Amino acid sequence: MKILGLDSSGLVASVAVVEEDNLLAEYTVNYKKTHSQTLLPMLDEIVKMTELDLNTIDAIAIAGGPGSFTGLRIGSATAKGLGFVLGKPLIQVPTVEGLAYNLWGSSKLVCPLMDARRNQVYTGLYAFAQESLQVLIPQCAVGIDEIISRVNERDCPVVFLGDGVSVFRMFIEDNCQVSYSFAPAHLNKQRAAAVAALGCIYYRQGKLQTAAQHRPDYLRLSQAERERLAQGKSLQLKD
Repeated sequence: MKILGLDSSGLVASVAVVEEDNLLAEYTVNYKKTHSQTLLPMLDEIVKMTELDLNTIDAIAIAGGPGSFTGLRIGSATAKGLGFVLGKPLIQVPTVEGLAYNLWGSSKLVCPLMDARRNQVYTGLYAFAQESLQVLIPQCAVGIDEIISRVNERDCPVVFLGDGVSVFRMFIEDNCQVSYSFAPAHLNKQRAAAVAALGCIYYRQGKLQTAAQHRPDYLRLSQAERERLAQGKSLQLKD
């Protein structure tokens, strides 16, 4: 089985190809360029370097949200376009689960934190047992205080990762009451290799969709949608 993985859900843009238990290639960039400038050129470079015929892949695993609205749309459009052209199914990997899978095999609880602005995070809580990822708290958008409170209730060592760590590190240090640590630099951001590897598992479980069926999972309204909704409510009150 050969899976192409894409992740542009956050600040990182990442492309990878996984064949069974073998990572053939991964290209990850965490820089200030937009994903529309980086994602396809990165894929093209992988294709050239590995002499990959994209027709030989079995499916396209895409980090399907939550995350940056713009990043998710770019990743979704790229995955859908490839799916249509190649006639391949898509595997929608929840972004937070893909991030947690970076730490496969950890004996600690795994708590990804993606900065969702407005003092909120996209997060969840996971553990590894019986060689599989166990979902203790499904991915959600909540205040940083709420997820730390939920972590404290577990009374188990936990490791934090994601771009939200740097934003909320001081809060974690002041409020986390259990033993905690932070993932190292090579594991603390989104990686398409983890998305593709988890995609292999979901492929075997039959969690496939067509390119036409795929929709990103934003978890909450965009700022523009929130403002439009607030404006509508304001007009109703005036009426």
